Amino acid sequence: MACTAPREEDLLMEEDEHRPPLNRALLHRSATNNTSQVAMVGSNPCPIESLDYEIIENDLFDQNWRSRGKADQVRYVVLKWTFCFAIGIITGIAGFVINLAVENVAGLKHTAVSALMESSRFCSLPLIALSKKKSETHVGCSYWTAFWLFAGTNLALLLFASSITAFVSPAAGGSGIPEVKAYLNGVDAPNIFSLRTLAVKIIGNIAAVSSSLHVGKAGPMVHTGACIAAIFGQGGSRKYGLTCRWLRYFKNDRDRRDLVTIGAGAGVTAAFRAPVGGVLWRSALIWRSFFTTAVVAVVLRLFIELCASGKCGLFGKGGLIMYDVSTKFDDLMTYHLKDIPIVVLIGVIGAILGALYNFLMMKVLRVYSVINERGNAHKLLLAAVVSILTSCCVFGLPWLAPCRPCPTAGAPSPPNGTCHSLNRFRRFHCPAGHYNDLASLFLNINDDAIRNLYSTGTNDVYHPGSMLAFFVASYALGVLSYGVVAPSGLFVPIILTGATYGRLVAMLLGGRSGLDHGLVAILGSASFLGGTLRMTVSVCVIILELTNNLLLLPLVMLVLLISKTVADSFNSSIYDLILNLKGLPHLDGHAEPYMRQLTVGDVVAGPLRSFNGVEKVGHIVHTLRTTGHHAFPVVDEPPFSPAPVLYGLVLRAHLLVLLKKREFLTAPVRCPKDYMAGRFEAQDFDKRGSGKQDTIADVELSPEEMEMYVDLHPFTNTSPYTVVETMSLAKALVLFREVGLRHLLVVPKSCDRSPVVGILTRHDFMPEHILGLHPVLVGSRWKRLRWQKGAVAKKFRSLLDWLANDSG
Repeated sequence: MACTAPREEDLLMEEDEHRPPLNRALLHRSATNNTSQVAMVGSNPCPIESLDYEIIENDLFDQNWRSRGKADQVRYVVLKWTFCFAIGIITGIAGFVINLAVENVAGLKHTAVSALMESSRFCSLPLIALSKKKSETHVGCSYWTAFWLFAGTNLALLLFASSITAFVSPAAGGSGIPEVKAYLNGVDAPNIFSLRTLAVKIIGNIAAVSSSLHVGKAGPMVHTGACIAAIFGQGGSRKYGLTCRWLRYFKNDRDRRDLVTIGAGAGVTAAFRAPVGGVLWRSALIWRSFFTTAVVAVVLRLFIELCASGKCGLFGKGGLIMYDVSTKFDDLMTYHLKDIPIVVLIGVIGAILGALYNFLMMKVLRVYSVINERGNAHKLLLAAVVSILTSCCVFGLPWLAPCRPCPTAGAPSPPNGTCHSLNRFRRFHCPAGHYNDLASLFLNINDDAIRNLYSTGTNDVYHPGSMLAFFVASYALGVLSYGVVAPSGLFVPIILTGATYGRLVAMLLGGRSGLDHGLVAILGSASFLGGTLRMTVSVCVIILELTNNLLLLPLVMLVLLISKTVADSFNSSIYDLILNLKGLPHLDGHAEPYMRQLTVGDVVAGPLRSFNGVEKVGHIVHTLRTTGHHAFPVVDEPPFSPAPVLYGLVLRAHLLVLLKKREFLTAPVRCPKDYMAGRFEAQDFDKRGSGKQDTIADVELSPEEMEMYVDLHPFTNTSPYTVVETMSLAKALVLFREVGLRHLLVVPKSCDRSPVVGILTRHDFMPEHILGLHPVLVGSRWKRLRWQKGAVAKKFRSLLDWLANDSG
């Protein structure tokens, strides 16, 4: 698409005066509109395009479908399920490799740091009799060695992840879930599913998560699964000789969208071992998604059993996050009616914290975007600053926590003086038989830290001061870490911060609540997820699968509903905010109230470019060079029809194929149906892979060829979706979004006008475009339902006035 040029107000007023009554705008437009992204003549094309989910119906494709026999249909079905099986296998392997690498890289780093801390403690024992100054100097130097190893390793890992992201594939940065969400909504963001992006996503995510940065690997795993699926939908590769006839069945946006949806669900399963949570993406693909996620779960289970014997290094029971809280302490997972107010309180506070989290993150991301736009050197410098700050925080804060004796309950402690339970307790600087609860959370990967917080029967394990310090640090580091140019996720850090908040609430309530602290930590994660991500059903299922406890279902549902409802009154989901920040035109599922006050004729923009059924080559080339449109109406005029009539819609990509083939006519005549069918095949018009689209600059024609003609009838979609110009904009939005359209033709109400008024694209439904045309409607947006500046104080003053009047 392309950005609109301003329109003169006097021309608009004159046009309004001469319109028929049914076509007259309900509200007067503004003089200029600098926010629209509708394609206009002579403007520069915008980088973001839409996807073509619509089925093309023309003579060439009809003949192609008629030529397909029963064998072709069977091949198509078999290939769909084969792709699902392959996506499940490869995504499961990728998920295991990422977890295996993170566990070993981070585990080796923590082991080396712990060894240096142990040597510092042992070396300091003979120095007790010496002067206090010498002892402190010796111990301090040894601990400084451990810190420099920890900080240096983190810095090297994060700079490596940021470097390959910045120089190799910038599209691999961040979580990837906003991009996947935009793609499934119909936005074709460039290079988000390329093979290079997949490789950088996997390698960079391993390095970023292992660098102690407060990020997760769940979001990148979803993007990884989507990349794997999208590569299967590329339809083969001519470069590597993979041009099997079967593969071309999937060289269209519709089948690729289905594969990407299935791959994203497989990524959810690989990230959380939650096969049911990975199915809840699109109901039309329920069976194929369920099959794929089941394959992923089986693959992960197979690798876990293979690693049970200790052949995978430090990868063990802690890998592939699964927080089983139902096996030993079923009696601690009980709750009563009197606990419901506490659950409601957790949901409300989690919503407020989540909305504030989104607000602060957007402020930080805007600052980071300004820094990152200055070049790759600034990107790496920003990553280095965040890494050093994180290392100082993670290594320095545990010194403020007191040493606590090992719990007496459970398995006996090992003879080396460390407390029992794998990855649960860290001694840090504490003597034998003691542990540092804050170091046990900081000096672990996020999965193990969450497992610690979810553990039941551990109400006395953590000090309230440690919980408060970890919550503040986790909250702040989560906001500061995501904008770094590296593959990083939000889901796991949000779960960790929410679990810490839940534990802290349970500690503050003390004896007034009979809920186990591990149970409250789970509810805290649910409330914080609802307050930030605003997802309910999928998050509920994922949490239940993570904890393996169905007893939590009522409480988790209640917390999610409360937190999402309250947080929606402040701002949008964090993913929606990131989509807006990235400039991806995502269409919401609801229509804004002002859309019911407008018709499609009030927002459609021009001038409109159309072609005749038999068009001159020079005119087609000139139009393609001077516009950014991706579709053009084809209008038949005499002598091909008694009066001007809309024949259909032809795509820019198809016009480029016609120009490159050079099947031109010397006279403006209509060809027989079999004439073009013998010179073209349906696969000639298949969409090419990511980032490999044809352009008009690639077409070179002689002056003689520019004077020839092309018959567009066999290549025109004769059944495009159309709406009458008096249809409400809200109704058109529902049609546009539910069907998954890229172009929506607007036809006139009366018969004495041109057969087509204009074309609506997703940019015409963007609030920025609509409110730019009609600024008087700004006050009608849904944001009016949210708290504005001073609204809280106003409500509070009203409450005080009401109480004063009532008491008087």
